[in-house]
Formats: sequence, C-alpha cells, structure tokens
Amino acid sequence: MQKAVKKQTLITLSNQVSDKNCSLGNYLKKSQISELAHRVNPEPGGLTVVLTGRDVVVEGFCMSNCGFHGSDYKLRSAFMWVGNSVDQCPGKCTWPFHQPIYGPQTKPLGAPNGDVGVDGMVINIASLLAGAVTNPFGNGYYVGSAEAPLEAASACPGVYGKGAYPGYAGELLVDSSSGASYNALGVNGRKYLLPGLLDPSTSECSTVV
Repeated sequence: MQKAVKKQTLITLSNQVSDKNCSLGNYLKKSQISELAHRVNPEPGGLTVVLTGRDVVVEGFCMSNCGFHGSDYKLRSAFMWVGNSVDQCPGKCTWPFHQPIYGPQTKPLGAPNGDVGVDGMVINIASLLAGAVTNPFGNGYYVGSAEAPLEAASACPGVYGKGAYPGYAGELLVDSSSGASYNALGVNGRKYLLPGLLDPSTSECSTVV
C-alpha cells in the first residue's frame, strides 16, 4: 500500500510590462502574440498573459475566438491572450453583459465592475486560464477531438450559475447597490463573474455558486 503525498504548488506573480505605444502596431497576427509573451517571460516555465486594448485588432479576434492560449514546448512555457472586445464584438465576447449576436435576446446583466469590456475580459481570462493550466501543450485534459478540443471552461459555454441554459446565465449573486451580477469575490471585495468548469468526475459543469 502506497501513501499518497499531497504536493503544494507555488505560484509566483512575476513582472508586468506595458506597451502603450503598440510597438508592433494595432493589428497583430497570432504569431506576434507569442513574440509579445516572450518579451515578458523568456525563461523556461511559467504562464504569460497578454492583454490588448479596445483599439487593437488581433488575427481571428471576434471571427473565431475571444482569446486563445498556446505554448513553447522547448521552453516548457505557456501563454494566453485576451482582447477587449467592447468596440469590436461585444455581442460575441462580453455576454452576458451585452446583448448576444445570436440566440435568445435576454436583457444583459449589470457588469460587476461597471466596465462591460473589462468584465468581459475577466470571463475570457478565467476560461483560458483554466484551459492553459489543464491543457498547456495540447496533450492534457480536454473533451472531444484534439483538432477541436473542448477544455475545462469551453465545455461549459454560457454557464455561470446553477440552472443555466441558452440565454440565461444561471442563478447569480446580485450587488444590492448597483444591481450588477457576480458569482465570485476577489481582493478587497471586488466582484467578478467566472465561468463554470467541467468536473471530470461527474461530467457536469460546476459553478462557483
């Protein structure tokens, strides 16, 4: 009989770099996202998050994705990108804080931090973070085919609370002062809406509330 040993994982927040002058321009190819990530984290290991402003267009943005994650297998490091879609495609990448392009046209929820674009980014950051951590190199945890994998969060689209269905985000907490909807509390009481994740033990979507 072997004794199970629980290992602790140390997560350290590294440096932050701002490229306010858009050194690579306001239209970026996917390959340039990797270049930006390497500027911040050229060492082996780690996960780099690249965020772009509302005036930056990224290849495939709004048409096929709201963000993506990738990796450098040689360096054993991963990166992810999320863009602010408020001016480009809020109906695709900021729901439920904006009317959706397709599907049931229910009333949008109030954004917990009062910024539809940024609160939408939080949702996409959380979704891609879950995918980057559980499937960093494309051979980790996912559902379906490797060509079009559904990862921990992408397998639960539009699910934020119990009872969610297309057009309805689920039962959420509501800020009594602003009327905004949320399901998670952060540092200093900041409120956020985070996506549900697929629980592999039950094959069902699990939400914060």
